[in-house]
Amino acid sequence: MHKALSTLALLLLTFVLLSSPASAGKHNTFLLGMSAAFTGPSKGLGIELYRGSTAYFNHINAQGGINGHKVVIKFLDDGYNPEPAIRNTIKLVEKDKVTALFNYVGTPTVTRVLPVIKHFNSQEPEFLFFPFTGAQPQREFPYEEYVFNLRASYRQETWGLVHNLYMIGRHRIAVFYQADAYGRSGWDGIRKALKEKDLDIVAETTYRRGASFNDSMQEQVEIIKKGNPDAIISVGAYEACAAFVRDARDAGIDVPICNLSFVGSENMLELLDDLSRSSGKDYTRDLVNSQTVPSYEDTSLPAVREYREAMAKNPPPPEGFGKDYTPLEFSFISFEGFLNAKVMAKILEKVSMPQYEGNIYSATLSIRNLDIGIGTDINFGRGKHQGLDEVYYTTVSDGKFVPLKNWMRWNK
Repeated sequence: MHKALSTLALLLLTFVLLSSPASAGKHNTFLLGMSAAFTGPSKGLGIELYRGSTAYFNHINAQGGINGHKVVIKFLDDGYNPEPAIRNTIKLVEKDKVTALFNYVGTPTVTRVLPVIKHFNSQEPEFLFFPFTGAQPQREFPYEEYVFNLRASYRQETWGLVHNLYMIGRHRIAVFYQADAYGRSGWDGIRKALKEKDLDIVAETTYRRGASFNDSMQEQVEIIKKGNPDAIISVGAYEACAAFVRDARDAGIDVPICNLSFVGSENMLELLDDLSRSSGKDYTRDLVNSQTVPSYEDTSLPAVREYREAMAKNPPPPEGFGKDYTPLEFSFISFEGFLNAKVMAKILEKVSMPQYEGNIYSATLSIRNLDIGIGTDINFGRGKHQGLDEVYYTTVSDGKFVPLKNWMRWNK
């Protein structure tokens, strides 16, 4: 009799946990709240991140979901601007009662919602998972407890770029960056990396967030040119950075131009490819982009094969957006979204287990040596809210960004 009651109690407890708001959102789903740019000159970032995550969750849902719960992304557009991101966050938490915040895009937006997330945690736990930004604020006190990052930081990306340029004799580094928290985060990483080598930035200039490919960057190019750099690192989004490459090459600056992962490599390359075809001048040469995920061309990796198969089904842009946008077949951003979703699904699977009692924080901290098929394991824990530290480097060959295997081609 006692054994039967114990079994019944355990079944009831499991049912309650699986049905609780901490485990699943409305209508027996895990509801993930995403605020990102789905309109404006940076819309490709939000759209591709969403498409990659959707590709994986569609696969999971087709198999019955996670313990019977489907995973749904509730998406809201912030245009890559802080104020809408704040409003979206409040709505997602208070009205939509999301299981977790997920896949936010951009430093200027994420840094502004961090105090909001911290405030919500004074009432009940609320966490942001895997934002598409390598900035420091969500990795440091007082906000690091409320955010889990998958990707490497901008400090790691910029250190790697500076180090590799230094090793091939390119010590005069200039910086072109977005005039906001994102740009300053990248600028600070570059400055710190140069200081380690007793070097300084030789020239720097900024542009306003929201600049398009049609905008002139000639004024910025002239400032950079006066510094006589032998390499340039850009910290921006794809339209503005493509415009800068165009105007720099037209002004005769022929040094390597590097970009961080956030730029949106394929979106930038598409703009420069079109320009190259129409002008007869190659604007895609001597470009180096750092990445925080492996190349989606490396089919020796199981995750790459899974991603390519999922993306072949061509997940659409979020409903109501992307009417003037042509989705990319593959991209580093959609691959990152795919990996974000893969790790998130594992966390949600653990949340459903009785030992975690619907506690997503404890479930995430329990992730150890998680193999997601990219050749390096994911680990979280107390004081470790960043799952990956790898930085990869790519350059353009045959119309696409491919792994950069030898920097000596630019040796001075």
